[in-house]
Amino acid sequence: MYSLSTCWNSSRHTDGRAMLREIRDLGFEYAELSHGVRISLLPGVLEAVDAGEIKISSLHNFCPLPIGINYAAPNIFKFTSPDARERENAYRHTVKTIETAARVEARAVVLHMGAVEMKEYTDKLIELVGQGQRETPKFQKLCQELEEKREAKKERYLQYAYDMLKRILEQADARGILLGIENREALEEIPFESDFNFFFEEFSMPTVRYWHDTGHAQIKENIGFINHAFHLEALAPRLAGFHIHDVQFPARDHCPPGSGVIDFAALKPFVRPGHIKVLELNPGVSADEVKAGFAHLKSVWGEE
Repeated sequence: MYSLSTCWNSSRHTDGRAMLREIRDLGFEYAELSHGVRISLLPGVLEAVDAGEIKISSLHNFCPLPIGINYAAPNIFKFTSPDARERENAYRHTVKTIETAARVEARAVVLHMGAVEMKEYTDKLIELVGQGQRETPKFQKLCQELEEKREAKKERYLQYAYDMLKRILEQADARGILLGIENREALEEIPFESDFNFFFEEFSMPTVRYWHDTGHAQIKENIGFINHAFHLEALAPRLAGFHIHDVQFPARDHCPPGSGVIDFAALKPFVRPGHIKVLELNPGVSADEVKAGFAHLKSVWGEE
């Protein structure tokens, strides 16, 4: 199952049906409704789905966007916020996403689990890598500082996230929707790259699955925190799907497959026909570049 995320074109459409037809006309049988789908686009989306013009593979939380929000905002409400009102808003809008997924007969909802509130290190580390300083004492010192601080602070935020996911799980189970827990590019976001196995021991039920973002994983490889292929291999038994995009070194992501540094062939052993494979490209990518990236991916991973 290959799909194209509406993050590529939702911002330039006022009619959801036209938005999905544009994706269909590029050769995609499926689309993912991403976190930039305004509520005004939803009637056209339902028309296109009900007419059989396209199928929906998955939704990315929050979808549709909360009323009054007109831009992509996947982290507008965090599961890990110390503010109980924000967490309740996160829950309420996630349930709306799950309800929408059931309405359009999608298989999965992709979730961000939140973040530890702390000084941000990710952008500085990326900047240093871009300057060729990954092996310097300054870079190593920052990495050690990050590791110590996020480990010291994480328990409170993990508890918020776990409590939230247990509530959401009830809603997803009731509707037969998978929950895809996405790996994130920011080192402050959870689960941390070293914590995914512990996370899936806590949430061993089949509804909760891993969602692999190729760009995010590559950025973490580029800054020295994981080996991309090894990371995917370790989590492959729990894998439901992919967000697929390439990365131009060190961290320019959401580029078409084949235009960056990702070794898609190295990931192929862990890809299965039943996985949901969503191209997640930035709006500046041209239609021809979308088609070329899709063709490149299929030449490496196969038609299914």
